[in-house]
Amino acid sequence: MFVQSLAMTKNSKVDLFFIFFYPGPECKTVSASRLLTVQTGGSLIIPCYYDRKYTEHKKYWCFDAAAAYNYCRILAYANETKGKVSVIDHPDQSFFTLTLRNLQHEDTGDYWCVVEIGGIFQSDEREQLHLTVQSAPDVSVVNSSVSGHEGGDISVQCFYSSGYKNEVKQWCRYKDKRFYKEKKTDTSQDSSVQISDDGRRSFTVLMTGLRLTDSGWYFCSVGKQEAAVQLNVSVPDVSLEDPQVSGHTVTEPIPGKTDSYWRL
Repeated sequence: MFVQSLAMTKNSKVDLFFIFFYPGPECKTVSASRLLTVQTGGSLIIPCYYDRKYTEHKKYWCFDAAAAYNYCRILAYANETKGKVSVIDHPDQSFFTLTLRNLQHEDTGDYWCVVEIGGIFQSDEREQLHLTVQSAPDVSVVNSSVSGHEGGDISVQCFYSSGYKNEVKQWCRYKDKRFYKEKKTDTSQDSSVQISDDGRRSFTVLMTGLRLTDSGWYFCSVGKQEAAVQLNVSVPDVSLEDPQVSGHTVTEPIPGKTDSYWRL
């Protein structure tokens, strides 16, 4: 199975997009179209997940404009960078990430993330997507990566084109190779997650009372389009000052030197 998602950083020089594979049915109906639209000049990040038994196998990313896998051109293998393509394997998490930078119209076509199985009678494990590079995506987010502290709150703003005004908006989490619905606009199953749609082509997700286990991948879903966000939750800094002790520093001149000491 396949699901596509994308994210855009509006206030930075580089737009960033994400795609996810291996969806579950918990979050939404998955589109069979396998289509992704990315903004011209933007960058694309794709995490491709694989079974743990393939940890030592070769992984690569290939492309063919005519959607012919048997003729696809290998752009890069895992843990190497070639031109504007980088592939990084994360064997401890059973996925590898693919990065394409400065996407242009000629990058439109079909792509595959592949785990090389080897052997004459075994097919390689692969996932396919069709990428279209154009001036603007249908769904985007202000920030593709957000950070928060344990016990704190975070806010994510999602934008959508006018054609998606009447579609259901959802906030979903990717975990254990599945997508889980955290919230949608017409339900209230989780008080720690709130969605507000302003009806003017954007909606806001608010997560309160963050926990360390909330760290991970999420996405704004609008109809059949998704915009991904990576959330990092950390422990807040602890002040070195004892809150039960108060006082001030006193400086007194002494011939030949100046001494400072703490006075309660």
